[in-house]
Amino acid sequence: MQTKSQQLKQSFLHYGTMLLGVAILAFGLFNVHSQSKITEGGVLGMTLLLHHWLGITPGISGLVMDITCYFIGFRMLGKAFLKNAIFSSIGFSVCYNLYEAYGYVLPNLGDQPLLAAVVGGLFVGIGVGLVVREGGASGGDDALAMIIAKNARCRISKAYFLTDFVVLMFSLSYIPFKNILCSLVTVTISSFLIDKLQKPAAFAETASSNKDGAEQEEDSTDVSA
Repeated sequence: MQTKSQQLKQSFLHYGTMLLGVAILAFGLFNVHSQSKITEGGVLGMTLLLHHWLGITPGISGLVMDITCYFIGFRMLGKAFLKNAIFSSIGFSVCYNLYEAYGYVLPNLGDQPLLAAVVGGLFVGIGVGLVVREGGASGGDDALAMIIAKNARCRISKAYFLTDFVVLMFSLSYIPFKNILCSLVTVTISSFLIDKLQKPAAFAETASSNKDGAEQEEDSTDVSA
């Protein structure tokens, strides 16, 4: 049985790791992606696609898709996931706003798209990997990948790559092939790093404990009846 000090230390490491992850992710997205115009896959890429063809603002479509992914994640991955996701999402928003207020600290790599893709992929992979390792999600992309990985029983790297790849292929309808190719480099690198940092059994254990808890409640209800 853990003492209070051990529990406090564990909680500090848990939330501290997620905060470090979203700080790294936000730093890369602001200083690399936003300057070099690296195209996004997943939920963010879909919002840009919808905005281009249907005129739907990303502020609305992104919110709807994120909430939907979080809701499904809550139903399938449990309350712990939702709590971690809310914390990491707020942390990401705060960090990104701070970076915006401070300004760019890295040079613009827009004239070196391949280098920008590699550097961007490193930031995204390490940042998201740390967040997912602790069972959190910085956005709908992470939640969707976790849901797919759990249901398809595949590695989370494959789930991330699949969602990003599909959206990027659709994005070819309005984005030059050169940009898409660089984005695929970013996706490949980030997916690999996320897979290396993530604990493969974390979500299975969470889902199992939630299922067991629900079964125990049903059993106790039957007994009392």
